[in-house]
Amino acid sequence: MLNSILNLPLPYEIIVSATITLFTTIFMEWFAWLLHKFVMHGFGWYLHEDHHRYTEKRFQKNDFFAVFFSILSFLFIFLGSVYLNLLVWTGIGVAFYGLGYFLFHDIMFHKRIRNHYHPKNNYMKRIFNAHKYHHQTTNRKGSNGKAYGFLYARKKYTLLSKNLKTN
Repeated sequence: MLNSILNLPLPYEIIVSATITLFTTIFMEWFAWLLHKFVMHGFGWYLHEDHHRYTEKRFQKNDFFAVFFSILSFLFIFLGSVYLNLLVWTGIGVAFYGLGYFLFHDIMFHKRIRNHYHPKNNYMKRIFNAHKYHHQTTNRKGSNGKAYGFLYARKKYTLLSKNLKTN
């Protein structure tokens, strides 16, 4: 079986594993942007729509996307532990991104677990503003096709919050 990363000596195996994990975590922001724009605001709008129309429900149809990526991460880790451990580190990268998404998007921004977090630094203010901007619409268009990212936002969103509705 192919169960090691090219049979590298330990220090190199650690470096390659960490690089794969970091690359996958970063890649997931780009992939999530594409998925959000073309699937969630496209043919998957049926599942994503309740996320843009606030309800008091504990769970949303939109949570299906998180379940899908959790299963994908698990499968990468499981199959990687059996066949090719490159997949383990890919699965861990997907899981790291999912954790970041959950902490920022679901807990800090949408407060699906009650908290009193308010962004203080410019980076967090910028992604909060971008997400507020995106949520100004309740249709497929998604704020005229803007702000589909989750953990990164361009600097143009830094000063945007003054004119936005709050959640």
